[in-house]
Amino acid sequence: MISGRALHFVFKVADRTLTAKFYREILGMKVLRHEEFKEGCDAACNGPYDNRWSKTMVGYGPEDTHFVVELTYNYGVTSYEKGNDFLGLTIRSKEAIERAKAQGWPVKEDSGLHVLEAPGGYKFFLINEPQPTNKDPVEKVALASSNLQRSIDYWNGILGLKIFNQSDKKVLLGFSDEQTKLELQDIGTAVDHAKAYGRIAFACPYDQQPLIDEKIKAANHKILTPLISLDTPGKATVRVIILADPDDHEICFVDDEGFRKLSAFDPEGETLLNRYIAKDKSREQ
Repeated sequence: MISGRALHFVFKVADRTLTAKFYREILGMKVLRHEEFKEGCDAACNGPYDNRWSKTMVGYGPEDTHFVVELTYNYGVTSYEKGNDFLGLTIRSKEAIERAKAQGWPVKEDSGLHVLEAPGGYKFFLINEPQPTNKDPVEKVALASSNLQRSIDYWNGILGLKIFNQSDKKVLLGFSDEQTKLELQDIGTAVDHAKAYGRIAFACPYDQQPLIDEKIKAANHKILTPLISLDTPGKATVRVIILADPDDHEICFVDDEGFRKLSAFDPEGETLLNRYIAKDKSREQ
């Protein structure tokens, strides 16, 4: 049995300045930490790019207790082609809706939800209710599936996520009730990840990572990056394994013990992000 903890979703962002404005001033998230890297990640954290890049974690509270967003920025990349793989992230926040309207950020309505688009075209569905203070406002992440039963067999049958709700076209999954959920929606066609594809991350105990490796190999599914240790300069080392589900959605399982050290809140994170945004001239080239 895998004891997973939902951590974050990774977005590639091309306009770091406008993206930072959206997450901070519209959604109301805080910068939790910011890290700069001189070369590509051994686990392709920033995609298939071997260049200077940065990682910014933003969210409504500490990574120990909240599902957050990882913004990866590759210096010099000015756009990413978006596919149909990421369907949206749902947040309970009346306040974010009000901020969007007050600042003139486009807001649409769909099935009783308010829809905002982050730079890059990523959709956010906002529930028009006060943002909770005793739980994470982030409700779920929705990804596309080309065959719902096949997706359920993988996520529930192999990885062990529980089914919380299911219909003909959707299934809601998670490791526990209090965590942000993963919703898979059958789109009736092939899933196209294009160039903007993201990655969903979970933590699990260090000694359970080999079990994941064994289960995936036994079921003959994809392992994109076998168990590997990743260093962050001046911070903790973590071990990860990167998988791909039947629709090639990337999944990271990081060891919980190391990640809790790595993900400690950095009070200098906001200052660092602002500093590097101000110094960045790569989009002017």
